[in-house]
Amino acid sequence: MSDGHKRGKFITIEGLDGCGKSTQLAQLAEALRSAGIDVVMTREPGGTPLGEKLRAVLLDSRTLGLSPWAELALMFTARAQHLDEFILPALGAGKFVLCDRFTDSSEAYQGGGRGLGSEPVLGLHKILCRGLQPDLTILMDSDVSASVSRARQRNLERVRPPGEIQSDENRFEQENQVFFERVHAKFLEIARREPQRVFLVDARRPGHVVFPEILAEVKRRFDNL
Repeated sequence: MSDGHKRGKFITIEGLDGCGKSTQLAQLAEALRSAGIDVVMTREPGGTPLGEKLRAVLLDSRTLGLSPWAELALMFTARAQHLDEFILPALGAGKFVLCDRFTDSSEAYQGGGRGLGSEPVLGLHKILCRGLQPDLTILMDSDVSASVSRARQRNLERVRPPGEIQSDENRFEQENQVFFERVHAKFLEIARREPQRVFLVDARRPGHVVFPEILAEVKRRFDNL
């Protein structure tokens, strides 16, 4: 796949913060590399210099009074740049792209949590992402209260690399329980709507139990592993 003649695969992982997404994605990347696959990892919002600057704005708890519509627009600004600068070139080069969050998160957080609905999110995706869909989306289904609690604690303890824009990344975690229940419900709605793309995983269990199921599904979907 490294000769650039065959398009790579696009795998995303979704779910509430604190559900173990990042850990599972890193383990998957390691397993794929062990199988001889050329893998790159990225995240949203972020993934590019512009995207990381927008991430600092979007996730910082000091960003007060941001309109839900402005929030959605900024998410897609970062995503459009991410696609053109990183994701599409990597796929074109035959790489497996593993991405922590994509448009499903916008539909869940802005469409569900903020109450904007799915239609504007999917409309923006069609235009700005040119309809690109992941080949596989892993949805980590977790307990809302436990996930949010872990995410809040993690962000408080996070050590920032030198030179990183100082952002506490706590803005979403300050939302109430009802907000996250709406986000969770929208994620499950997406899974029911697109079962051929979304692999639903019970992330309430220990990570060492969850990962073999994820790896088995990836192998089942992509028979060249």
